[in-house]
Amino acid sequence: MDAKAIIAERLRRQKLTEPLKDSRDYKELFRLLQPVAPVFFSSPGDPPRLVHRTAFDDGVVTDGMREDRVVVKGRFWGGNIGYVLADDLEVYANAFCHTIPVFSDTQITLMRAIGRSETLTPRQLKGETGFLNKHIMPALHRLQSAFLVYEDQVNSDWERNWYIFESEWPDIEINEDKQDDAVSQVLARFFEGQVFATMEQLKDWSQFPTNLLKSTSESMEKNGKIMPQKVKGLGEGWMLSQDVSLKPGEIPPSVFMLHRSDILVKSCVSELKRRFGDYEVLQYLLIDGEFKGAVLGHWRIGPHDVDDIIVELPSAEKAKRRKEIVDAVAWGYHPPHSNILKYDGKEVG
Repeated sequence: MDAKAIIAERLRRQKLTEPLKDSRDYKELFRLLQPVAPVFFSSPGDPPRLVHRTAFDDGVVTDGMREDRVVVKGRFWGGNIGYVLADDLEVYANAFCHTIPVFSDTQITLMRAIGRSETLTPRQLKGETGFLNKHIMPALHRLQSAFLVYEDQVNSDWERNWYIFESEWPDIEINEDKQDDAVSQVLARFFEGQVFATMEQLKDWSQFPTNLLKSTSESMEKNGKIMPQKVKGLGEGWMLSQDVSLKPGEIPPSVFMLHRSDILVKSCVSELKRRFGDYEVLQYLLIDGEFKGAVLGHWRIGPHDVDDIIVELPSAEKAKRRKEIVDAVAWGYHPPHSNILKYDGKEVG
């Protein structure tokens, strides 16, 4: 299998090289890449976004989608916030559900309080239980990871209503017996969006236990859903069976700055840590479909600068593409809120 064909097709499927021009097909793109997280380092309550994949502000679209409960908030990937389509919630809840073997007194009290009142905000829970916020929120988040409570994030307001999950989604059945099939469905969609993925990438993105990933991949391979592939430059992994006959493709030159909760970044966390773990990274640079750089700096709630842009390219190409790469970073960091101080260790004039 040709690595170029895989990378070119991945960029195309994820709409990085062919951004959606309007919102008509946005729901299907969201379905392919879900769970979708808010932009890393954004404000609490911000809607999820598929950065660089649309020619319009998709934050406005997803804000309306969550207000109408077309997309809903949950905790996935080992307990991190993400959004999925409501009609896929049962699959993703069963796949990512993190059960609670023994409930704490705080968790039990909060569940009872919400159940009695049908819904409560964190402020109301504080008054109802007498617990401090620092004890309430971790307990709610753990219950949320088990899909026992539901956080109704319909806008960017910090005061959200919390419900018993079952009362809001009575038709959804969460059962350990459903997990294997749900994980298989989730991974199949992940393979579709990524085209090819290694075991490390599956683990990085999903945060599923290794033994669960091994058993599921073996089952999917046995059933003919996926096929093992060894790709020069990408490693050993799998592709959906229908993608094995993928035709050769050319990778269009491109530079995208991707935040740390983007699906492509999340699926390469281990590799990125090995390469850039010694730096304070704000965002990563996807150059011609591969991670070849990072944007460095210290994040602050207020305005903050880019200290440096490091790029892993041959010297001549690094110099030739300087403007293209700096412009890609300036898309998100520009005056008066930010300044790019250096490129490749040299001051930007």
